[in-house]
Amino acid sequence: MNADRRGPRPPSDSPRPRGTGRPGPREGGPKRSAPRTRERARPTTARAVALDALARIEEDGAYANLVTPTLLERSGLSDLDRRFVTELVYGTTRMRRACDFAIDRFILSPPDPDTRRLLRLGAYQLLFAGVAPHAAVGETVELAPSKVRGFVNAVLRRVANAPVDWPDDATRLSYPDWIVRRLDAEFGVETSRSMLESMNQPAPVHRREDGYVQDLASQAVVDAVVALLPTPDALVYDVCAAPGGKTTGMAGRGATVVAGDLHLHRARLTNENVAALGAELAGTVVADGTMPPFRPGAFDAVLLDAPCSRLGVLRRRPDARWRVAEADVADLAALQQRLIDAVSPLVRPGGVLVYSVCTLLAEEADAHRFGPGWTSIGVLSGGWEARGAQTMLLRPDRDDHDGMLLRALARE
Repeated sequence: MNADRRGPRPPSDSPRPRGTGRPGPREGGPKRSAPRTRERARPTTARAVALDALARIEEDGAYANLVTPTLLERSGLSDLDRRFVTELVYGTTRMRRACDFAIDRFILSPPDPDTRRLLRLGAYQLLFAGVAPHAAVGETVELAPSKVRGFVNAVLRRVANAPVDWPDDATRLSYPDWIVRRLDAEFGVETSRSMLESMNQPAPVHRREDGYVQDLASQAVVDAVVALLPTPDALVYDVCAAPGGKTTGMAGRGATVVAGDLHLHRARLTNENVAALGAELAGTVVADGTMPPFRPGAFDAVLLDAPCSRLGVLRRRPDARWRVAEADVADLAALQQRLIDAVSPLVRPGGVLVYSVCTLLAEEADAHRFGPGWTSIGVLSGGWEARGAQTMLLRPDRDDHDGMLLRALARE
């Protein structure tokens, strides 16, 4: 066939600069799926639910981590089948490029999107999920319309019986070329491959003592802020607070926190999580982080957990690798710099600014300018390692957490 051997490029849904919101949803908080563009019949089997979720992700722009729980809540499936659905949705989305390569060896012309989706679902089961071939093929074929059932059956049987000779690691690991190229350049091939492999594994659930679900990397950011506060009850501005994980983490440790976000519905989400945990805030503001409504020197500390490319959280966001393009990184870096320039003056002399991004790219951390009057602080406890002279790194292939970059600075 003449189709790109990498499979079709998914529609662009890149994160948009939003001032104080991170692109897309994050850990914790109520589950909300993207708006549905049309009604679909309610599925009755695990594979049918998974196929429905994949359609919503690929066609409607839904986020996998939000739409999957929503569909499972009304599915009536057993716990075992629910876990299977989650694996199928996350895995098929994550390994989309690899599945397409395995499929395209046996087709002469690109199938329609619905048929492509069925083939991906079957190929994932055969290549990565360890499902017995007769079940993976037979049960997937049952979901196919009669007019393509024979085609789906024939292709999946060939996938089941033919070893795959991967053309490169980007295809084998199912990442866009640019992500592999950028990480190779910044970390070296061996470390890059280790991180990419680790982010293809399912993410464990980490629950704080107060019951909030939050990855260990995000908890490490909270630990860093709290450790650097001049006093335990210091006044902190959490610029991009929603959904409130780091906000409630700091407040629960005694800090006096003001939470901000650009959007009202996200600020309300923070308040909902604060109320559910019984935490207390000094206040919540709806504000653009590039134009903060506070006087200079108003805070003992500022946490800027900025919007970013999110390349450190790909294990929990299986569709994120297909939503962000390389060109978006420069746009995000520019937004991050504007946020830094806007919120830095809010820190009083002797106070601290902590900047964090759940990515791995130097362009989104190392290259940023903080101007005169700031002294970098090393944060090496809690798994952080130095990356260059100023940036701290949590690698996603160590200690079972997401990837994260952090810069901590004291105002002179």
